[in-house]
Amino acid sequence: MEFWIFIGFIIITVFYLVSLYNKLVAYKNRYKNAFAQIDVQLTRRYDLIPNLVETAKGYMKHEKETLQAVIQARNSAAQANKNAASNPGDPSSMKELAAAETLLSGSLGKFFALSESYPDLKANESMNNLMEELTSTENKVSFARQSFNDSVMQYNILREQFPSNIIANFYGFIAAQLLEMEEPAARKPVKVSFN
Repeated sequence: MEFWIFIGFIIITVFYLVSLYNKLVAYKNRYKNAFAQIDVQLTRRYDLIPNLVETAKGYMKHEKETLQAVIQARNSAAQANKNAASNPGDPSSMKELAAAETLLSGSLGKFFALSESYPDLKANESMNNLMEELTSTENKVSFARQSFNDSVMQYNILREQFPSNIIANFYGFIAAQLLEMEEPAARKPVKVSFN
């Protein structure tokens, strides 16, 4: 009788440990999926920026430096996003992406401030449509970032709790990094207004 109780205890323990492992895998895949949503929105944003700059080039001929800074910041952010997408949650990738996004937001802010000085550009329908799309995309990026950070937090909590922390450490489930902007001003989406 004691033998069967011992065997039952072992079977229950094994099932419990397997369920903890599976839960860690599920949470890890959730935050990876959440980052995929950020990737989609950031890619859309990166695709809009060259069109925005091209539209503005004709009007802002004397602002080549600013336009080039926006494109360079966009390219850096796109590369950082590509690196982060290959390993979401990696601390160095997330920090690189956050820094690149901060730089891009600053460049876009300067671009938008300068574009206010060009009335013909403000009246351009194509420019206004691109600005609306960019603003909408910025909002989607913010929501996607929040979802990603929530998923990362749930995963990190699970991997730190006992006894799942034993399984996490044994199978190499490392802590995931939140995607946090480095400057408080960069946490807000870029506001665009031609009124």
